[in-house]
Amino acid sequence: MLKAILLAATATTLMAGTANAQQQPTPQPSPAPTAPAAPAAPKAQSAAPAIQSVNVVDITELPKDTQTQVNQIVAQRGDAGLQTLRKSIDATPKVKSALEAKGMSSAQVIAASMQPNGALTLITKKAS
Repeated sequence: MLKAILLAATATTLMAGTANAQQQPTPQPSPAPTAPAAPAAPKAQSAAPAIQSVNVVDITELPKDTQTQVNQIVAQRGDAGLQTLRKSIDATPKVKSALEAKGMSSAQVIAASMQPNGALTLITKKAS
């Protein structure tokens, strides 16, 4: 579980990357090669995995140390990052419906974590 929480900091980037993946950049003409091209190096970072399952966890269900870590990550990310995360959730029907099934909305999500196996964990916080 701690691993999932530590990955929450990257979740915003992953979800934003998924949303931005739909935008295709304008191809730029490349200069003519002066030497034979070397084989392409493998990508250092693979594409985000497809969402296979969605878990919704309230922050109060986490151990105190983990709650502190999540709160620190949320504070570092700021409001702009939080809004990006919530927009990505609303734009993903499978994730949005999983939240609604728990009686929640993206407005209650404070962090997210995507595992390589496609398990998405959303950490929520009830309005106080």
